[in-house]
Amino acid sequence: MFKNLLSNSRYLIIIAVIGSLISATTLLLHGSWKILKYIWELVQHGVIDGKGDKGVILAFIEAIDEYLLATVIYIISAGLYELFIDADIKMPKWLEINNLDDLKNKLIDVVIVVMAVLFLGQLVSWDGERDLLGYGVATGLVISALTFFRIYKVKEEKPKQEKSSNNG
Repeated sequence: MFKNLLSNSRYLIIIAVIGSLISATTLLLHGSWKILKYIWELVQHGVIDGKGDKGVILAFIEAIDEYLLATVIYIISAGLYELFIDADIKMPKWLEINNLDDLKNKLIDVVIVVMAVLFLGQLVSWDGERDLLGYGVATGLVISALTFFRIYKVKEEKPKQEKSSNNG
């Protein structure tokens, strides 16, 4: 009985899947609303929030950043569904997730892009007074650490895969 209960409890992950999917959809809709609002403002006034060309660029970067965050949350949702509920859902090859490491790697890839876009937003909005060096170095260090982790994990997994294929 306990074995069945524990086995079936994996379906509780559907709560996280649905919550993540709703969150991703909400961010996509919000980002799209922002873009439509910015386009309308641009057509009417020629600027966004009265900030000139930099304001236009920054506004769109912020909206695109929401799309990237929505993508991260969607990947979490799809990955959890594949891992816990049904591994046979039809997904693009690059989004197939077979284990927790696959999910982590896909998230790391998207998080790196999100961080780069956030830093780009800071650069575009830079007023010349704030010190971006510390922010840039911190962003670079985190991206470097994530990249190192990603490369190290891949190198670590290859010998394991070669061992198991040689034994099989």
